[in-house]
Amino acid sequence: MAIALITGASRGIGAATARALAQAGFDLLLVARSGAELGQLAVELRALGRRVETASIDLASSEAIEAPLQELCSLLGAPPAVVINNAGAAYTGGLAAMPVERWQWLLQLNLTSVFQVCRVVVPLLRSGGGGRIINISSHAARNAFPDWGAYCVSKAALASFSRCLAEEERSHGITVSTLTLGAVNTPLWDSETVDSSFDRRAMLDPHRVAEAILYMAQQPNTQAVDDLTLMPAAGVL
Repeated sequence: MAIALITGASRGIGAATARALAQAGFDLLLVARSGAELGQLAVELRALGRRVETASIDLASSEAIEAPLQELCSLLGAPPAVVINNAGAAYTGGLAAMPVERWQWLLQLNLTSVFQVCRVVVPLLRSGGGGRIINISSHAARNAFPDWGAYCVSKAALASFSRCLAEEERSHGITVSTLTLGAVNTPLWDSETVDSSFDRRAMLDPHRVAEAILYMAQQPNTQAVDDLTLMPAAGVL
């Protein structure tokens, strides 16, 4: 049975995706900062008959990622076939006044941690004959929004990273895709680094986003979705 690795799996899009993939028959490797929430989710998914292993990893700490991730990927006896880089954060505030440490924190979570995850999983995917990497991006990668500049930069860089990695790994049978999203109703909007008055009722539903990720994950080896864009019907939020 195929194995999927999901980062940011404890809540929001990540948890919804874990449930969708488990119901579709995937065994799971789950990563998040909150070990307690991951543990609860793992119990739920194991009740569906799935094998689930978890690791509490703080992706904001570059030194704390690669060794525990390598260990996690060894626990099910086979490499993941699908890797979903979902973990991320946002920060609202003008660029000129943004503290450097916040800039570095955001770039680490939204970009560099994805690079580090890929450093671990790409050799595993190659050894398994190929696989899929799905990076969760945002329409902010293609647009400029006041007070969202750092987030826009991080997601634009992620989109470029994904395209470059796709070209490098194509010959190894690895596809790299982006899922580009408008606003999604997740706990991100409750975080202390985000100040927004958007109508959350008009946002995308995480469960519908999870269905899109499952669709991308289940593509046959003969084709790939380079990028799939989902936007709220109400327009840009």
